[in-house]
Amino acid sequence: MPFTQFTSLDFDQIKAQIRDYLRANSNFTDFNFEGSNFSILIDTLAYNTYINAFNANLVVNESFLDSATVRENVVSLARNIGYVPRSKTAAKSSIHFDVETNSTAQTMHLKPGLVCTGAANNTTFRFSTTQSISAAIKNGVASFGSESEPIEILQGTFLETRFVANNNADQRFILANPNIDTSTLKVYVAGISDTGIGRQYNMIDNILNLNKDSEVFFVQEIQDENFEILFGDGYFGKKLENNSIITVRYIVTDGKEGNGASEFSFQGVFKDRDPDDIGASTIIPNSGISVNTVNSASNGAEMEGVSSIKYFAPRIYSSQYRAVTPRDYEAIIQSIYPKTESVAVVGGEELTPPKFGQVQISIKPKNGTYVSDFDKQQIKNKLKSYAIAGINSEIVDLKILYVECDSTIYYNTAQTNNADDLKTRITDSLTTYSKTVDINKFGGRFKYSKILQLIDRVDTAITSNITTLKIRRDLKVLINQFAQYELCFGNRFHINPLGFNIKSTGFTVSGSNDVVYLTDVPNKKEDGTLDGSGKGILSVISRNQKDELNVIAKSAGTVDYMKGEIILNTLNITGTSANNDLIEIQAFPESNDVVGLKDLYLVFSVADSRINMVKDVIASGEDVSGVVFTRDYYTSSYANGDLERK
Repeated sequence: MPFTQFTSLDFDQIKAQIRDYLRANSNFTDFNFEGSNFSILIDTLAYNTYINAFNANLVVNESFLDSATVRENVVSLARNIGYVPRSKTAAKSSIHFDVETNSTAQTMHLKPGLVCTGAANNTTFRFSTTQSISAAIKNGVASFGSESEPIEILQGTFLETRFVANNNADQRFILANPNIDTSTLKVYVAGISDTGIGRQYNMIDNILNLNKDSEVFFVQEIQDENFEILFGDGYFGKKLENNSIITVRYIVTDGKEGNGASEFSFQGVFKDRDPDDIGASTIIPNSGISVNTVNSASNGAEMEGVSSIKYFAPRIYSSQYRAVTPRDYEAIIQSIYPKTESVAVVGGEELTPPKFGQVQISIKPKNGTYVSDFDKQQIKNKLKSYAIAGINSEIVDLKILYVECDSTIYYNTAQTNNADDLKTRITDSLTTYSKTVDINKFGGRFKYSKILQLIDRVDTAITSNITTLKIRRDLKVLINQFAQYELCFGNRFHINPLGFNIKSTGFTVSGSNDVVYLTDVPNKKEDGTLDGSGKGILSVISRNQKDELNVIAKSAGTVDYMKGEIILNTLNITGTSANNDLIEIQAFPESNDVVGLKDLYLVFSVADSRINMVKDVIASGEDVSGVVFTRDYYTSSYANGDLERK
């Protein structure tokens, strides 16, 4: 009897293979008849084999980090290489307030826990602290924070959990709440001879530089998205004494839901001494407390997802807690700055001009556009413990490369008369694509063919679309100061022999009251043809009331079409038409696929794109001959010759 290899996972294929196996055995004759009892047995065997094969396949897939899909399995595999997934992150706000009191105490202490409430998205949220905050009482007033040095509050509820160590090898310290912000964990251990709450232990994520007396603890995610606290064993970290009291304080948060709160109502409690002292008395303020908001609540985030764990866990492991390669830096920055959405790291040798011994870092935070100066310094300080001696890290502000569309959409009026509804659906489809993983990141790629398909597939009434692309960068200028500017797009520019590829919003310069614009003219030979250098001249031009062009500065800079780079010579810019001292500069790319290279963060700006709905008079039967269509309804994919950015 021949041996049959059962490798299929499909029920029908397994059943066919069983029949092939029995066909070689002359003892069975009715296996191939659906109505026979033997056929029922074959169905049962095939079904059982199918279930076993499915389970075996699932088990094998869940055994590897790349193929695992169940969160508990992904977390467990990541734990094996020392990676701890990020928990929920509480939204943080900065406030300050003054308290009037008749208390004779010299210092007032804000009790850990609820501080105030604030509203965001029509929902009221609690904001708390994890430790006491003190302020000296001067002339009957205690000032908690100031405009320049505010206090930080975190969105969520303050909780406290206590454990008693019993030196049982099976004892576990589990915090059964998936909404904990682990960065807020405060752990205190009171031994038999200690008084009060005990000594505070520090949270670490590796065993480097530990000894038997190190007062540290570890955190790991376990089943059901809960967290477990682990202590040292007497070799790597201090071992707990029997009957020690472990006090754990933390914030349970709503994550990103708490972002946006800006107006707060005070709800806190004051004590005349450390709130952990048994004899501390409550201080009642003389009047209501007005809370001043310095920064609205922001940077709240959800628990790290499975895809993120699978991406960063092996990179953290490969970095081995040292920053050498750009990937090392990317993985470590994600770990030390959880607010990171995307990060780009460029070695100094890749910069123009090269800056050897330097690493340039650009970070896109999850909420917002820029990393604060305080956070920049914190990141740099933490990186020093990972980086090689002699390598300096520089954190630069985010550079955004915008992609915009100009789309002419032809639709059949016989299938729809509501062009506005069709336009809205097209916009919604493009907006959905703008939020995909292809874009909104460093190294993101805008895929032109996908845009065309998305538009055409919105409705059968759409007969075609002609879409052109623009790429844009926003130039932040120094008002009333002489300065030079350089702007890199990271993508080749299309070279129009007539110029007008580079367009800008209006601005004013010293010595002229006219609103001026930037434009370009490629370098040419004496016969008027392109000289092949791939470079051109950048000019400053105005337009008078007769719509005539006036050249304000013929050679105001240079443009490198091959590098996608603009250099603007020294100018004294006195004002801009756009807000926030910005000049929007656009160009037409050589390729319709746009890539965010190096430190450019790619964004598909649907809001700045234009969609023009046009009746397809041929498809609708209004103009069978096409005479009207070719005369009045046509468009092209080539750029227009307008001076300014529209």
